[in-house]
Amino acid sequence: MMTDITKKKLSRMLMLVVLDLLIAAFSVFLVLFVRFELSMDFFRKTQYYDNLLRVQLIAMVCIVPMLAAFKLYSSLWEFAGIVEVARLCGASLCTGALLWIGLRVFEIPMPRSLAPMFIVAMVMLCGGARFSYRILHNLRIGKASRNRKRTMLVGGGQAGAMVLREFSASDHSRNKVVCIIDDDRSKRGRYLHDIKIVGGKECILDAAEKYNVEEIVLAIPSASRRQKLDILEICQKTGCSLRTLPGIYQLANGEVSVQKIKEVDIEDLLGRDIVKINLDEVAGYITGKTVLVTGGGGSIGSELCRQAAAQRPKRLIIFDIYENNAYDIQMELKRKYPDMQLTVLIGSVRDYTRVSGVFEKYKPDLVCHAAAHKHVPLMEDSPFEAIKNNVFGTYNVAKAAALNGTGRFILISTDKAVNPTNVMGASKRICEMIVQMWNECADTEYVAVRFGNVLGSAGSVIPLFRKQIKEGGPVTVTDKNVIRYFMTIPEAVQLIFQAGAYARGGEIFVLDMGEPVRIDDLARNMIRLSGFEPDVDIPVVYTGLRPGEKLYEELLLSGEGMQKTENDLIFIGHEIEFDRTDFAVHLEELRHMDEKDEEALREKIAEIVPTYHRVDRPRKKQPAQQEQ
Repeated sequence: MMTDITKKKLSRMLMLVVLDLLIAAFSVFLVLFVRFELSMDFFRKTQYYDNLLRVQLIAMVCIVPMLAAFKLYSSLWEFAGIVEVARLCGASLCTGALLWIGLRVFEIPMPRSLAPMFIVAMVMLCGGARFSYRILHNLRIGKASRNRKRTMLVGGGQAGAMVLREFSASDHSRNKVVCIIDDDRSKRGRYLHDIKIVGGKECILDAAEKYNVEEIVLAIPSASRRQKLDILEICQKTGCSLRTLPGIYQLANGEVSVQKIKEVDIEDLLGRDIVKINLDEVAGYITGKTVLVTGGGGSIGSELCRQAAAQRPKRLIIFDIYENNAYDIQMELKRKYPDMQLTVLIGSVRDYTRVSGVFEKYKPDLVCHAAAHKHVPLMEDSPFEAIKNNVFGTYNVAKAAALNGTGRFILISTDKAVNPTNVMGASKRICEMIVQMWNECADTEYVAVRFGNVLGSAGSVIPLFRKQIKEGGPVTVTDKNVIRYFMTIPEAVQLIFQAGAYARGGEIFVLDMGEPVRIDDLARNMIRLSGFEPDVDIPVVYTGLRPGEKLYEELLLSGEGMQKTENDLIFIGHEIEFDRTDFAVHLEELRHMDEKDEEALREKIAEIVPTYHRVDRPRKKQPAQQEQ
């Protein structure tokens, strides 16, 4: 059944066809009228008068197919430019040539100048008709722009030109660009679509005041994080709202539109520059294979599933204890990859019988082990749960992989495993030791990938800050000097899979997390991005470090060193030797400890992980605080 949109398109095209037929007929008459010096003398010449209708019919028959062949019926003339004009000239030239041929074939006597003059007339009349639509459209937009926000556009390149064009032509636009900022000195003083490029970023403050700017749009998707931060620091002083393009990949795909321009978010400033990985290497060990992701419904686990699915595995198995999370990623992948064999299983990695049954049935070639408890304060209060889930959950999955011929096992680790001061971090260090132990006694290639905080993950500090700002504050920071590394979830998973391609067994891969971020600066930037002033509109409160927290995280143990890989963002930490036999004994002792004796548990952890140093601090009442 024909939709309203389709009917509208057909109606518009039919109107254009009728208009072009009338223009073609009129052009023949106009050419003769001009040829005879704007007089009707040609009517007295019987040979011209009698053949006028025949010539008009030839022109009408030729014009529509030529305009269609040059795609002039599918062009959006409200956005017409040089390309459309060139196509119109080409179509008119071809029509004129066909008209000349028709006159010769049918031996119709007409002035020799008829065909070339007809070409000029067609370009002028067809072009005029079409551009008049654009002019009327722009006039209508111009009336509506009186209520639009006065906008400064940062970026006078390709992206800026596309954004400016969208703002000018779109009915959905709420912006009127009044000035442009670009650091390219050769562009200063010049105009982009009649809007002046007033200077570089040093001119932002003066230009915002001079042009009464209400909103600033960043149209520099290829800029680095450092460049965006520098611009943000200046823009924040203007008091204007900020919006930005999503990313350069969307620009490359032609996806820039008014609807996709979004508010500047903290992720735009914390994410590293574009991560490059070798997809062929990643596809080499995923395509056509059975892939199991434990904790597949979590923040990292679900992204592991998305990116694994994109590499066309034979089967993707999602294993998670939380049914709602598993259901969400299941529905998403079914919509996107309807032909993929997707299996979603509910179960706990603590249950070896369940884990073993899954491995025996599906025989996964690749295991990505992301199931874990990760909240430092919660695990300090429930240390046995951290050991049961993280340590023995990892042991169960690693053992099942060894017994069922799994080719590769990737453990998702954390920077908190380095010189841990909390049970969670120490438990993840034990997990690393487990996979290194199994790597020596099984054919499976066991590796661990270690990285810091990921932006937007469940329970991370950024969602907490957003909530606190929305509620009017205060924004709670544990310590003014706390520093953390951040990485976006998609780029972390890309690097995990790339590290997996380098695996030979036993490695601990360390991801380059970029520059560390001071949490206090993060909180204050988020407040400014929300349109408020820190400590004026929304207070920042320091609550003190919680038990087990460090001021800064590390990515390497002393003595591990750094070995480069082919990817500049992935390194291999040299293995720290430990006695595997003693370690196995310690694990059994850990498994059978009395759950009522948390102090004995911590002492045993310190015996297994010599780098574990407890940092006990008096607890005090404080607002709800998440992972920092």
